[in-house]
Amino acid sequence: MTFGVIVFPGSNRDHDAAYAVANVLGQKAEFIWHDSTSLGAVDAVILPGGFSYGDYLRCGAIAKFSPVMTAVKKFAGDGGLVLGICNGFQILVEAGLLPGALIRNRGLQFICREVQLRPGTTDSPFTCLARKDRTYRVPIAHGEGCYFADERTLDELEAEDRIAFRYVGNPNGSVRDIAGVLNRERNVMGLMPHPEDATEPLMGSCDGLVVFQSMLSVAVRA
Repeated sequence: MTFGVIVFPGSNRDHDAAYAVANVLGQKAEFIWHDSTSLGAVDAVILPGGFSYGDYLRCGAIAKFSPVMTAVKKFAGDGGLVLGICNGFQILVEAGLLPGALIRNRGLQFICREVQLRPGTTDSPFTCLARKDRTYRVPIAHGEGCYFADERTLDELEAEDRIAFRYVGNPNGSVRDIAGVLNRERNVMGLMPHPEDATEPLMGSCDGLVVFQSMLSVAVRA
């Protein structure tokens, strides 16, 4: 399986994502520069964390205009798997591929620590190997990771089983403890915590692997 890792000016977790895919998962990772108009022959796309374009306007608001996003939208529209992590989640929201918004943390402070997550659904390519009866330890590192949406959107996410992960002990004030969401077609997921930084024992947790292993299992079955 080949994962394409998009690199925007300001990305700082692109190599972390590629390492998790190549060195831990044993799959191929290819970096794709933001001004590329093609994704090449990839089976999945990762938009990594960081501060694309310095977050000078609003997190993800400039990155959504990068040429590569046209290719990402087409790839997602054709059913390809797209994972946005932290800033990648913000970009997917700004690009209209996911609902809601990511706003300043409730305490107005940057938070960098390990949190616990509970799967909201196991009916997705990103969570199919997760277990609802356990929690997953994964780090967060964000200042604008508070998920917000209007009540109608939140009710739709609940009714359609599209909340991918929820926080246990909400660290940033996200509505309904939301840490990650899916699109209606379930092939695009945004996740504020960093699963790529919880893939080996030396990192303190291997729990983030469940996301990548789930994606791989779906690709193998296909």
